[in-house]
Amino acid sequence: MKELSLNSCRLDRRYDIRRSLGRGSYAEVFLARDLLASPQSPHSEVVIKALNVYLQDDLDADLERTLIENFQNEALALDRVRHPNVISRLGHGTARDLEGRVFHFLVLEYLSGGDLQAFIRNGKLSFETAFRFVEQVCAGLSHAHSKAVIHRDVKPQNILLTGDLKTVKIADFGVARVSTADAPITRVGTNIYAPPEHSPLSAGRTGALGNIKLTPSADVYSLAKTVYTLLCGEAPRAYANGQIDGLPDRLHNEPWSAEVLRVIKKATRDRPIDRHQTIDEFWADMLRVRALATDAEPETVARSAELPAQPHVTRGYTPIAPSRPSFEVMADRPSTLAANRSFTRPLFVQDAAGPVMHIGGGERAPAFSELNAGKVRSRPRRLAVFALLIAVFAGVLYGTASYMRGRGLLPEIAGLSAERTGIANTDIHLRSEPSTENEPIGLVTKNSRVRIVKSQNNWYQVDVVEQGRQKASPLVARRGWLNGQYLTLGGN
Repeated sequence: MKELSLNSCRLDRRYDIRRSLGRGSYAEVFLARDLLASPQSPHSEVVIKALNVYLQDDLDADLERTLIENFQNEALALDRVRHPNVISRLGHGTARDLEGRVFHFLVLEYLSGGDLQAFIRNGKLSFETAFRFVEQVCAGLSHAHSKAVIHRDVKPQNILLTGDLKTVKIADFGVARVSTADAPITRVGTNIYAPPEHSPLSAGRTGALGNIKLTPSADVYSLAKTVYTLLCGEAPRAYANGQIDGLPDRLHNEPWSAEVLRVIKKATRDRPIDRHQTIDEFWADMLRVRALATDAEPETVARSAELPAQPHVTRGYTPIAPSRPSFEVMADRPSTLAANRSFTRPLFVQDAAGPVMHIGGGERAPAFSELNAGKVRSRPRRLAVFALLIAVFAGVLYGTASYMRGRGLLPEIAGLSAERTGIANTDIHLRSEPSTENEPIGLVTKNSRVRIVKSQNNWYQVDVVEQGRQKASPLVARRGWLNGQYLTLGGN
């Protein structure tokens, strides 16, 4: 087992690694500071989730390919279900740590309130607070299911809180599945919360569950057991892998206890067909529970039951996802990889003041199993590498000069100044000021051509010369500010 060496590093020339937040069986998680973000930005601190295949003691080519594919699928699932109550992906990349080991990484928003499991340990939730969190989780899961994505690991540990403790977001889509009828069901999840159709405890069963198709009712089951934890202040350990048929004695006198037991008892039945079939159906039942707790009028209950769960939007949320990730996945055995494919090396992380080598967005990193091959280098090859380093150094000097000149730190050379243009690499909103803290005034679609008017702290004021595609939008401004990370600079 080898952990990545990333302490006190700068990743991708913008993320300063602060500390480790933990690790799982295949990934490590770090807290980082985004140097391109304003200190007032809700995303000034981010989470770096780094895929580390070296955590596996029995790594081979097939396992490596599976881990990388799963990691990329997690990113794609997050983008597909982008929602105010689902953790947002902010970026991605590939790098080498300080010991030269290659890893892929995702940049996720940082939710400083921690997870609901830890929050519950610090004190019992009020009914209203618990119910507010349940509504937000229902809103996120309902949206995910509308995009044909089933989470498969809903539990308090995978529901994270914002710093103000008012908003929750669903995290960890690492085992999420697109709802396809013919896909085999794998055993995943936590024993206490996972439904029988994919619980690890059911791996030895035969017959009854073998031909069950994965449906949204799998998440309904896990959500119902999560609701039990939120309302009761303890996990339903006595009902691991089984139907909940009772509540703790101390709750028997609550006006809502009988009704909530009816709802979660139905939601945790063994056969998926016997449960609520959608999150919206489960939510409608839960609204009746809240009505009993608040003494609502019957007419109000009837009207409320028709309303879907409402999301809670936090500052900094945007429905626009960053550029699509495409990580390197082995397509052949190591011996044929070296002979048939050439790779560009990924960027290096930077320690205190070390150099950085950057990989372009369209370039590919080498497969992990190729990294240790061919250590012997001939003299001509060394000379070629030396020449390449000189070229890179010259490019860095030129890029630095262009960067400083673009920000007014160096004067333009008379007679050589030219109109600066760029191409939008994704859909992005125009802002009236160089900050995400003001309302959008226009929309620039992907591949739009823009003319740069001025720049400020990696923000550009631009005129839209030509839209990449026509898109109906109430935002009509054609001049405004956008962040430079969404713009590929070009010539005339």
